[in-house]
Amino acid sequence: MLKTSIVRLAALAALSAVSATALACEDLRMVDGGIVVQVTDGDTVVLDSGVVVRMIGTQAPKLPLGRDGFPTWPLAPEAKTALEALALHKPVRLGYGGEELDRYDRALAHVFVAGESGAVWAQLAMVEQGLARVYSFPDNRKCLDQLLVAEGRARAAKLGIWGNPYYSVRAADRPDEVLDRAGHYELVEGRVLQADQAGGRVYLNFGRFWKEDFTAVIEAPALRIFTAAGMDPLALEGALVRVRGWVDDRDGPRIEVTHPEQIEVLATR
Repeated sequence: MLKTSIVRLAALAALSAVSATALACEDLRMVDGGIVVQVTDGDTVVLDSGVVVRMIGTQAPKLPLGRDGFPTWPLAPEAKTALEALALHKPVRLGYGGEELDRYDRALAHVFVAGESGAVWAQLAMVEQGLARVYSFPDNRKCLDQLLVAEGRARAAKLGIWGNPYYSVRAADRPDEVLDRAGHYELVEGRVLQADQAGGRVYLNFGRFWKEDFTAVIEAPALRIFTAAGMDPLALEGALVRVRGWVDDRDGPRIEVTHPEQIEVLATR
């Protein structure tokens, strides 16, 4: 108990000198998290309080973790090892910027690890190494812009997952290849041939045959988020974009877009 108390005091002292890396993610509700006692995979840690923290804003390669028939994603062990090197047995602070618990009662937080030069933002560190990608939710959108920039750098340098075909950015004009990834979280890039609104939703069509070609669909609740952010998805017609999300098969391959950060505009025309 005494040793734990001393470590907690040291954590508070170390984290009082927050580094520029940590300051990149601001406007969060910060709390003392305690000590990381276990790293489950590349985006999940367990604290000495028993709290399980799902590192919001990122998705690392997945391990089976007892799930029958679940494959180990490429570089999943490496991602876990990297997060252990960064955070295991170290004090952390947690930053909340939206919904704070998921349906499994895991804390949804940004994790800041105490270091000699100040706190290190764990999500950013993992993305910078190419051992996680940006993965976001409509009720948890803080700090995504910084993570997207870091992801872009890692992808351009082919670091980590970005050097493995399993994580390649898919081409929207190759719908059969996108359809092969149904049930997977993917990044799909292409030019929006037509942006159309019908039945309370917006369709971003990437080909002429909407029942076969790739489509991004924005439902009514998501459209309200776009409006609040001052964004009109209909203005994306003709734009070159990158869409991220889970691929499903409904009249061809598609991704449902629930918030603006799922769409990166690469060129307007």
